[in-house]
Amino acid sequence: MAGFARLLIGLMLLPACWGATRVLVDAIRAAADSNGGLSVEAITLLGGIVAFVFCWLALPHPVRTYVFGHELTHALWGLAFGARPSDVRVSASGGSVKLTKTNLLITLAPYFFPFYTFLVIVAALVTFAFLRPLPFLPLWMFLIGFTWAFHALFTLETLAQRQPDIKLYGRLFSWTFIYVVNVFFILLWLVAMTPLTFGRLADDATIRLGAAYQGVFQAFRTLSHLYAR
Repeated sequence: MAGFARLLIGLMLLPACWGATRVLVDAIRAAADSNGGLSVEAITLLGGIVAFVFCWLALPHPVRTYVFGHELTHALWGLAFGARPSDVRVSASGGSVKLTKTNLLITLAPYFFPFYTFLVIVAALVTFAFLRPLPFLPLWMFLIGFTWAFHALFTLETLAQRQPDIKLYGRLFSWTFIYVVNVFFILLWLVAMTPLTFGRLADDATIRLGAAYQGVFQAFRTLSHLYAR
């Protein structure tokens, strides 16, 4: 019964994925227009992303590094929800961590929470606490882009494989949930780094998500009328 419910929720999240994609495209366009061009920080952020993509294509994939971050993400989110992590194991073929309890967010966190990007941001905040303004800002932005690309590409590769985390909650539900949350975090980045505001983003999200679900409703309504004839 729980599996069927998750399947229905996954289906219901499909329009949200489309709406969230439209919101992301709108946000990127608005950020570019409001800036009147790319800043040095934005260029170095994109440079970090491109640099990791090049490394991904040209060099062996750092699987152990990813698995280490994957398991520590489970542990970190477990701690946030009051679980006690222990016995972290990492190898080139996979890893594991024991937790006294788990939930949806703990299980799926490695697929939407960029662990190494989080470490870079924490290091930047600690540095900023002692040195103001933050020195070498373009370098920090490069590292954020590099580590986020690491997260994104490994997530895509991992989701293409059979994963117990994904199987636990069902592929459709897990994939749609992971996608929406990843887009949400990217939108938070855009708000933090550009003149975009939460208010403008919320207004656009209301319009785009409403249009996505309205389109589905109209399609079902049309099909029901055709079936009734």
